[in-house]
Amino acid sequence: MTPEEYERWHVRNCARCGRRAAKSAEWPDGPICRTCYDRAMRVRGCCPNCRADRLLPGLDPSGNPICRDCAGITRDFFCDRCGFEGLLLGGRLCEPCTLADTLARLLDDGTGHVAVPLQPLAATLLEMDRPKSRLIWLRNPNVVRLLRGLATGTIPLTHDGLHQETPWRTVAHLRDLLMDSCVLPRVDRQLMLYQRWLTERLAVIEDPEHRRRLQHFVTWHQMRRLRSKAEKGHLGRSQISQAKQEITQAGAFLAWLADQDRTIEHCQQADLDAWHTEKLATRRPAQTFLRWCMKTSRMPRLTLPPQVISQDEAPLHQHRRLAILRRILHDESLPLRARVAGALVLLYAQPVTRTVRLTVDDVLDGGTTVTVRLGDPPSPLPEPVADLMRAYVQSCQHLPYASSRSSQWLFPGRQRGQPMNPVSLQVHLRKIGVPPQGLRDPPTRSPGPGPCHREGPRLPRQDRHPPGHRSRRNLEPIRPRRPHAVTSGSTSLSPVVKARPLGTARTVG
Repeated sequence: MTPEEYERWHVRNCARCGRRAAKSAEWPDGPICRTCYDRAMRVRGCCPNCRADRLLPGLDPSGNPICRDCAGITRDFFCDRCGFEGLLLGGRLCEPCTLADTLARLLDDGTGHVAVPLQPLAATLLEMDRPKSRLIWLRNPNVVRLLRGLATGTIPLTHDGLHQETPWRTVAHLRDLLMDSCVLPRVDRQLMLYQRWLTERLAVIEDPEHRRRLQHFVTWHQMRRLRSKAEKGHLGRSQISQAKQEITQAGAFLAWLADQDRTIEHCQQADLDAWHTEKLATRRPAQTFLRWCMKTSRMPRLTLPPQVISQDEAPLHQHRRLAILRRILHDESLPLRARVAGALVLLYAQPVTRTVRLTVDDVLDGGTTVTVRLGDPPSPLPEPVADLMRAYVQSCQHLPYASSRSSQWLFPGRQRGQPMNPVSLQVHLRKIGVPPQGLRDPPTRSPGPGPCHREGPRLPRQDRHPPGHRSRRNLEPIRPRRPHAVTSGSTSLSPVVKARPLGTARTVG
């Protein structure tokens, strides 16, 4: 068939979206394109005409979804195997049945059945929403190769076995699925990705002595620190990025010393100063490696440049804070995610790094009030912000969590199962006028008996009495004490103080 004949017989103006495209179905309301056909196959509910709870692919004259019988659609949408009414694929099978057949074929261990260790993975993939996305993922040749290798045993079903496979993004996604289904023990995702990067980074270092020193630094300092943090909570990408910079700059420093015909054992203060003079901000991460070398006597104890603390932004005062909050509540053109995050930052002065760690379970909707578990007890949200939070949580329930069923981050990131990067959230907040720093006004005095806050200097008390006066009112000035007279034969050096009425002078006998 020539393109002209295909255009004449198959391309039509869609009756629902109006665009000119290839016809996928001919229904009573007119020709339907593939996009509108797939969208109609996702609509389920109670038909307003026959009150049946089923698939609603048709439209009534008012544009409301109705079932195929009420719409007059003659095509059957029931699966030949399970009888489910929905989108049918090859062999007139629904998406879940097609997914089950695909997994049975890929995870076959050679006996015609799914490999026993991978049966939890197959169950996890079948229980997830949107089976069509799983089918698209299983068409990836790298995914097919990895699943077939795990099923037949050519790829060890361990973290170390997956560590050797490529590409790393596909391997990382598959590793998350295996950990969610309890096939593999759970480890920190960012830590595993860093170990993969570290192996590739150390392999390109030509000098074996430099590679050995960096390997010692990683083993005895860096990995111990990262594993300790991973035991307390998930590592963030910023922490891994800092660790990568430490290794990169440490290797650059060793190479720079070699160009100066020096080793780290003979490094001098002039060398450190020259190294930091050119690009201080870029080369500063190497100081972690240098401090470790000094502590372990691998280099002389030298002085590192002090860290320059940048000044914070100007504090956000109350009238400006209320103006931004008013815009967040009423400007519906702003992204809903940024509006909710900005409201939490403005109302409770929450840092961005803590805001991204909130989960959907931390939002408690009691019907009349909405609280957020920022501490104990949970903090209530005022009514306009509560409605905003309800709408956002409702939208989060429809997000496709591809790599983790239990990942219910309130602000999910691009990587499935991981929270949003704090830097990305800061960018969104700045676009709507919310600065991530300087949200609190500098207090004039400490609210309690403790020391003043760091945001504001300690100011003198205005009600303090001059020196030499009592702190209570209506009392006479404190008179200086006379030196005690010591009489001969006395065995005690303490004076005897007689009881005196208030306001009279003391007498010493």
